[in-house]
Parts: sequence; C-alpha cells; structure tokens
Amino acid sequence: MRSEQLRPRISIPPRPERPPAAGKDAAEERDEPLQVTRAGMVWIATVAALVVLSLLIVLILQNQDLVQVRYLGLSGSLPLGVGLFMAAVAGGLLVAVAGAVRITQLRMTATYTRRRRSGTPRARQPHVPLPKRRHHA
Repeated sequence: MRSEQLRPRISIPPRPERPPAAGKDAAEERDEPLQVTRAGMVWIATVAALVVLSLLIVLILQNQDLVQVRYLGLSGSLPLGVGLFMAAVAGGLLVAVAGAVRITQLRMTATYTRRRRSGTPRARQPHVPLPKRRHHA
C-alpha cells in the first residue's frame, strides 16, 4: 500500500478576511508596524526584573555557606550569597551615583552652551518689591 492512501484527506477552510478598520483598507492595516507603548515597556521591564530577582534568589539559596567578612576594621560572618548580593547592590549604587553626576554635568554644559549661543545672559530673576500690606485696625 502506498502512504498516500493511509493519510486522511482533510480540507482546511480558508481564513476569513477581517473587515478593515474605520478609514483604512486591509492592506494598510497589515503594513503598519506595531507601536511601542509605555504600558508595553513597563510590562517588559517587569518581566525582566522578575527574571533577575528569580536568579538572585537561586544564587542566595545555593550559597548558604557562612563566610568570614572583614571590612574597615569590622568583621563578621554571613552567608556567601547574601555577601555577594550586598556587594552587587553596593556596586550598582556606585554606578548610579556616578551616572547621576555625569548627567548633571552634561545638563549644566548644555544649558551653558544654549545660553551662550542665544546671547542671553545668565537668567536672573528681577527684583520685584512685594506690595505693602495694609494693617486693618
């Protein structure tokens, strides 16, 4: 027997056409790229954070051996995973501080350059005297 005779013959109906969106024809609708939304970006960031946190939990749980830690005259013992986590957080904080300082420098330079190009002097608030208060008796 041939294998063609053993296979059942199935006919799949064609996929129905979607009606075009209001004011657009179907070809235009398919060619448009998907727009990235803030909600979508928040969703992706949340999933990425959950994956990183899951990996951190695994790191801490698999490294429960106590280690002796000495730092600037202080000494103590703590689980290895917790010590590694604390070192990673401290490194992240240092990077965040350095990044914030650099961003501040760039903003100040951009403001200075913008003012110099436009020819306006440094913005100072003019002194406006406050209105005198009337005392009601």
